Amino acid sequence: MTELIVKDLTVSAAGAVLVDNVSFCLAPGEFAVLLGPNGAGKTSLLRAAIGLEKTDGGSVTLGDRNFFKSSPIERARQLTYLPQVRSLAWPCLVRDVVALGRYAYGASLGRLGEDDAAAIKHAMAACDIADLAERRTDTLSGGELVRVHCARALAAQTPFLVADEPVASLDPRHQFRILDLIQSYVRGGGAALVVLHDIGLAARYADRMIWMKDGKIIADGAPGDTLTPERIKFVYDVNARVEGSSVTLEGPA
Repeated sequence: MTELIVKDLTVSAAGAVLVDNVSFCLAPGEFAVLLGPNGAGKTSLLRAAIGLEKTDGGSVTLGDRNFFKSSPIERARQLTYLPQVRSLAWPCLVRDVVALGRYAYGASLGRLGEDDAAAIKHAMAACDIADLAERRTDTLSGGELVRVHCARALAAQTPFLVADEPVASLDPRHQFRILDLIQSYVRGGGAALVVLHDIGLAARYADRMIWMKDGKIIADGAPGDTLTPERIKFVYDVNARVEGSSVTLEGPA
């Protein structure tokens, strides 16, 4: 079984430690949700783990290979990253943005193979944007654009998916739809590490919750083992009621 293994990862900037000696692994078939307040180090951890942010120490391996020493193409064929900020340099057609997910396989807009075209079509239908294919991205709403980028990530069909707040700006229906897609991807053998701010959604979909505070992982395990009112109070400084996978926030602690 190929695992993404992060060991003793440390990231600092301007004298501040953003990620403090963090270790975890991600295996196929896992839907892991990364939780924590603003400034906990979640985005820095994701970016450092996939080689987009400089580290001060630690290692990342995929299988038996140093992930940082793999070529960009090799990385792109193994892992898809959906960042929190998804800006586009210029307006493009929706179908062309989704097609970017196939570039690691040698596809370009002028020479998409049958497998590429099928992956793009499936991802657009799954994200409910098939009717937007010929629209320019600068004519879309924020929520529509989020779904376009999710389709791009899914079209890549990589073994690992790392997503930073993939349901931000989406209405409730499409939040469920995107997380259902990620859940289906995981059940098909993929591995997903997803940042969510909605604890209730995390409890509904995650089979593993990784809790961060002050740059450190303070708990890592199944929702039934780690989702407690005491942990929510410690991590977020709010009172909460937890009943199974239902979470009700009651206000500041």
